This record gives sequence, structure tokens and C-alpha cells, in this order.
Amino acid sequence: IQLLFLIAIFGHLLCGYCDCLLTYVPGGGKFDIKQMSDNKAMSETFEKMPLKSTTLSMVLGCLALLMCSAGYFGMYLWMKPTSTVYAVILLIALALFFIPGTAHHVFCGVAEWFYIRLGRTEEARKAVLQFFKETSITMIACYIGSVVFGVTLFIAVITGATSAPRWACVFNMIPLYLLLMPFRIGGSGGTDNL
Repeated sequence: IQLLFLIAIFGHLLCGYCDCLLTYVPGGGKFDIKQMSDNKAMSETFEKMPLKSTTLSMVLGCLALLMCSAGYFGMYLWMKPTSTVYAVILLIALALFFIPGTAHHVFCGVAEWFYIRLGRTEEARKAVLQFFKETSITMIACYIGSVVFGVTLFIAVITGATSAPRWACVFNMIPLYLLLMPFRIGGSGGTDNL
């Protein structure tokens, strides 16, 4: 189980790097989701974005999410002997995080890739915006899985359903997301564009 946790740590770091590949543009630009309504701003941001960044993000992102899921599976294995109910909830949340989350990560990269490849035009912006909207269910499912996993683990620890001390509940993705959200740092678990 400890090896699974180590793999997950590296997976989360790699996932953050992949998100940064989609968010930060060489030369100092940063993509903000709000730019999707303004083609001029979006085009200027992506003017210097190399296609290889989006491709690399998609490929490495799949590996990163698989690595993250290893740690989540480790949490399921750790929880199973003390609470089958919490363990099953964690396993279902893991499936929601990993499967739609991997698709969402690839879809984000594909949308950027096509926007850049199609010349960053208004027509390209509309096409990728429609694509993003029509595939947003993958993002929603991924974040639901992530939140359910974090909340379930928090509750299990705080109620004493695990062997961990109650103070360990702070070492959870939910408090971490809340802590990072005001800083809008790219690659910090989806909190950069909220």
C-alpha cells in the first residue's frame, strides 16, 4: 500500500505538470477559462503555444491519472478491513475520478490542439467551445468522484472508522483544494480557473 501512495504522489505531481502544459504559454502567457468568450484574448494567449505541449500533456496526463488512481486504490485497500461501506464508496469514487477524468484531460488537450492547429480563428474558438461543452460531463463526473472520495475519507477519519488519528483528516484533497483555490495556480487540481 505504501508503494501505491508513493506512485500516487508522483502521479499528482505529473498531473500538475500536465495541467501547466495546457495553462502556461512559453513567453509568459497564461490561459484563463474566461478567455474562451473572447477570441482576441484567447488567440493572443495561444499565439506562442507549441502543439507539442498539448500533445505531451494529453499523453503524460493519462499516465499521471493512472498513477494517482494507484494511490486512491491503496486508500480503498487500507479502508476495506475497517469499513466495507466506506471502502466501496471510495472505490466507486475512484472509478468516477479515473475513467471520466482521463477522458476530460485528453479532451482539454484536444480542444487546445485543434484551436491552435485551425489557426486560432473565431470559427475554431466556437468549435472547441462547443466540443468542450458537449464533453463537459467528463469533467463533472471527475470532480464529483474527486469530491466524494475526499469527503468520504474525511468523514471516515474524523468519525474514527479508520486506524488514523482524527487530526489526520486535514491531510486530504478537500482542505488542500480550498487552501490553493484563492491563488489560482495552474496545475493545482483544477482550482486555477475557478
